[in-house]
Amino acid sequence: MKRILLTGISGVGKSTIISEFSARGYKAVDADCDEYSAWTLVEPSDVPDVLGSPVEEGRDWVWREDRIRDLLSAEDADTLFLSGCAANMRKFLPEFDQVILLSASAEVIIQRLATRTNNPYGKRPNEVARVLGQMATVEPLLRRIASYKIDTSLPLEDVVEAVLRLTRCR
Repeated sequence: MKRILLTGISGVGKSTIISEFSARGYKAVDADCDEYSAWTLVEPSDVPDVLGSPVEEGRDWVWREDRIRDLLSAEDADTLFLSGCAANMRKFLPEFDQVILLSASAEVIIQRLATRTNNPYGKRPNEVARVLGQMATVEPLLRRIASYKIDTSLPLEDVVEAVLRLTRCR
């Protein structure tokens, strides 16, 4: 099975894109849900410096490692598209055939955070500030591990087609 990670900071469109892949019949999983992620108690020293502070003081939203491991070890589809970005995802990077960084301008991200209905994160000024800070700290690190980068300010259809073309999953 080919395993593709679609990653990026909050507001770039990971959930929207993964939903489109699911609607097209691909095995497509958004790790940003209770089934694959959980709130975990953390000390500030447990959070990598590049991420800044945890999402909330004393706790962070991280991948459930056992469930992600089970998902990645399954052989029930030709291709798995997984979307997400968490401090503990680096443990799983060797399991992916490709990592695609999804990115957008600050203006697009701010607008998406303010108007999205599928996730309350990004509605408060401190959350927006954290996401914008991650553009300067986390996104460059993601760029280094990514096979490709796609600008998600393009129309959804164009982004999906670009992912399919780059992963040769047509």
